[in-house]
Amino acid sequence: MDTTNKLPLDMLYHWETAKADTLYMTQPVGNGKVVEYTWKRAVDEARRMASYLKSLNLPEKSRVGIISKNCAHWIMSDWAIWMAGHISVPLYPTLNADTVNYILSHSECEVLFVGKLDDWDMMKSGVPENVRCVSYPLSPPNDFETWDDIIGQFPPLEGNIRRDADELATIVYTSGSTGRPKGVMLSFGNMAFAAEGGMEVLKVGSGERMLSYLPLAHVFERTFVELASLYAGFQLYFAESLDTFVQDLQRAQPTLFLSVPRLWVKFQHGVLQKLPKEKLDKLLRIPLLNRVIKKKVLKGLGLDKVKLAGSGSAPLSHDVLDWYRNLGLELLEGYGMSENFAYSHMNKPGRSRTGYVGEALPGVEVKISDEGEILVKSPATMMGYYKDEEKTRETFTDDGFLKTGDKGEVDEQGRLKITGRIKEIFKTSKGKYIAPAPIENRLMSHEAIEMVCVSGANQTQPHALVMLAEEIRPKLADEAYRREIEESFKQLITDVNKTVDPHEQLAFIIVVSDEWSIENSFLTPTLKLKRNVVEDAYQEQIESWYAKRQPVIWQ
Repeated sequence: MDTTNKLPLDMLYHWETAKADTLYMTQPVGNGKVVEYTWKRAVDEARRMASYLKSLNLPEKSRVGIISKNCAHWIMSDWAIWMAGHISVPLYPTLNADTVNYILSHSECEVLFVGKLDDWDMMKSGVPENVRCVSYPLSPPNDFETWDDIIGQFPPLEGNIRRDADELATIVYTSGSTGRPKGVMLSFGNMAFAAEGGMEVLKVGSGERMLSYLPLAHVFERTFVELASLYAGFQLYFAESLDTFVQDLQRAQPTLFLSVPRLWVKFQHGVLQKLPKEKLDKLLRIPLLNRVIKKKVLKGLGLDKVKLAGSGSAPLSHDVLDWYRNLGLELLEGYGMSENFAYSHMNKPGRSRTGYVGEALPGVEVKISDEGEILVKSPATMMGYYKDEEKTRETFTDDGFLKTGDKGEVDEQGRLKITGRIKEIFKTSKGKYIAPAPIENRLMSHEAIEMVCVSGANQTQPHALVMLAEEIRPKLADEAYRREIEESFKQLITDVNKTVDPHEQLAFIIVVSDEWSIENSFLTPTLKLKRNVVEDAYQEQIESWYAKRQPVIWQ
């Protein structure tokens, strides 16, 4: 089907009739049970919820929030909000009460859909009293009006309500590694352009299957899962919980699979726990056996049907990329921001280059500024920041290019390499500048390391703070094992220091005992490291660490 100039709601009405009885969403509801939604059922429930929203007589284009882990109702709520003439405001399901309050107050939300959440008790005090709440079937206990009661009482909204391309569709509050989140305003036209372009490049059809589990509040999942399924008409499955993730994957048998670096590393660690790297490498070198082993490993991960696997939101280490490619899974890295609805660059199958995030997607213009900053422009670029004209002005060049804040370079085939964040680059006491990201990528090749932060502003040489992988930490009680890890880290420093310039060579590695998590604010909701929080947490110990002059220090 030609989707050119079709907006999200147009696509919805198309599938409502063209694939009325085709299965669209499969939602686990506990105890191995699932609820299935055909296109007709999903759109009918959304139309009924839109009738309810209309009945509230809210001001035109009111903001309506969604706070929930991914589920079928999240997507139906988004549609209902649009059909009712309003603007959706997604909130991450891991936010604290203070941030919930800031977003709902700043966006002046009138209604909030409260869904599947692990820690609603922590969040609920952040919801202003004047906000009307609606509860999903999988919500924590509450006394709000319920989705099922509402759709039982209200008739479906009649007719096909249309919205204009330049109308505001959603305000996405960036997870921000520093400061208050900013409200990125995205139009229906921005969304349509990104979804169409992504499908064109990936050659996605209606026969695909995807598991939706990265937060839908993030543009990466919203573009390539919610919107892509709307434009291609393919099937979506949801994950029940972290504990059932493997079963959820095996139920979905996805043909397309997206993840973020931290999870790709976790999957790899899980495999290497059962089958050590040396043994796996040896088996993969045996001609007749290697295909069987590759299939077995991918089947164990639930990824044996995947024809296209992607990684985004942060760089993935070369070693991890190569490891998956050796298994026959070509991981394609992409690059985008909330400000361009995750639509900027992507590696293409057969044309990817390790260490690069790929070529500009159709319709994207890119240039590198004199300072080395990546500047991009496309019809997917945001309308601006909500209620912040000054910040909007600062974020664009005079000729309308979006300043990404990332430093980069482009190779002869037009593939982009991210060389660091402009704001993350720090200066040593010798006056030399260091971009931490490339060094961090090299350190991440060590299988015991889950997260790393290279720092050292105003010191003679940089250092690295590392958090060990979850399955490694309990083994440290064994003194011999701990010594083995320490020796391997000494070797890692030697190996990394051979590949970098003298001023970038690491003085030491600190093995932290803390857990860096979303809950203690070390990570953003998309699992990116909040560099300033990590650095502040260890600031008082830095001088004593440098004074020790040891290659590996246990915190």
